[in-house]
Amino acid sequence: MSVLNRKQAPQFNGVENITLIRPEHKKLANGCNVYAFNSGDQELVRIEWIFGNLRFNPEKPLLNVAANTMLTDGTTNMNAAQIADTIDFYGAFLQVDYSYDYSQVTLYTLTKHLASTLPVIKDIITNSVFPKKELETFVRNQQQKLQVSLQKNDFVARRLFNKALNGETIYGLAAEPEDFKSLEREDLLAHFKQMYQPANCTMVIAGKVDEHALDLLSETFENGWDNQAAPADTMQPPLAPSAERFFYTEKPAALQSAIRIGTPFINRTHPDFPAVQVLNTVLGGYFGSRLMANIREDKGYTYGIGSGMTSFKQTGSFFIASEVGADVCRSAVSEIEKEVNRMKTELIPEEELSLVRNFMLGSLLGSLENVFSHADKFKNLYFAGLDYDYYERYASTVKNITAEDLQALANKYWDFENFYKVIVGKY
Repeated sequence: MSVLNRKQAPQFNGVENITLIRPEHKKLANGCNVYAFNSGDQELVRIEWIFGNLRFNPEKPLLNVAANTMLTDGTTNMNAAQIADTIDFYGAFLQVDYSYDYSQVTLYTLTKHLASTLPVIKDIITNSVFPKKELETFVRNQQQKLQVSLQKNDFVARRLFNKALNGETIYGLAAEPEDFKSLEREDLLAHFKQMYQPANCTMVIAGKVDEHALDLLSETFENGWDNQAAPADTMQPPLAPSAERFFYTEKPAALQSAIRIGTPFINRTHPDFPAVQVLNTVLGGYFGSRLMANIREDKGYTYGIGSGMTSFKQTGSFFIASEVGADVCRSAVSEIEKEVNRMKTELIPEEELSLVRNFMLGSLLGSLENVFSHADKFKNLYFAGLDYDYYERYASTVKNITAEDLQALANKYWDFENFYKVIVGKY
């Protein structure tokens, strides 16, 4: 038997091919699109009902998030406790999620219990009533949560950054505690009727999905769920970035300062997006990144720092975020600037680029561990209007991009002088 030589690194095998499960598509008579991923041995399914958020109204900024969060608080047929008890009785799990562009209802259930759990979801998305008492509780709880969060420097910095980049839009929403007082039950009901319509819904079902399950889903959500007269208006107002680029909120007693630096950016629909993801990973997108090596490992200014890219329907952003010791905040910003500019002037060594390539391809492969993650990858494409060749282009870009390509991209997209800079704490 050969002895393992622990001084020698194991042989590395690159990622060759990435195969994605593709869904079956069906469009219900009422306009709702259904995408089904049939895979897996266990009798379990995840179903998502995804709705486009209505056009943002600055005078009533919280309608989208409040309407979605309160969907499970009562219908014309069931109160909140009855909804929860029914779902629990069948060992299922129900959650509602809100994001800038979409709101969704998600159900995890055993396939054999679909006939009992699907009617609960249908009741929620067709008959929610937003009871007055629950609305008062929601307002009170959200105000308290927000007041606690506003004491955290990183939370305040993120709000200021989003507001600076996106202005008075759904992407720049920075609610104040008093904004919750403006929520009226009548507005929520009107919003609900306009938004939660079949023509504004995409259903994504993943798991062990047989013909019987699909027929049951179609039958439940095709009959008795009709579109209202007015179609849902999901076109958001144009973005209005701030002319001011530097925002400093002083907290004299702060031990740490929150830093958020970045700029409005391309989103997933742009041809350069996969290539810039490689650039971002080198700078601050993984634990071995340059920002971590410099500002955490070498300087000891922080426990963690990173950079990232967001992709939304109407916009995107590039950002660098950290919390550093208040006494070294100015030095940390200077080091961040140095690392950004170094990407523009020096070629990335091949050894470092090879490590990043392997990390990114391995992460993509590792993110496809089950059928649910395949459905998640599909949603990224579907809601951006992209096809499956996106992931082929992504993998090809990561494998073949050169240090010269990355340097050119850094010069094309990164201008530290014009980045938005937000500091909360001491500077």
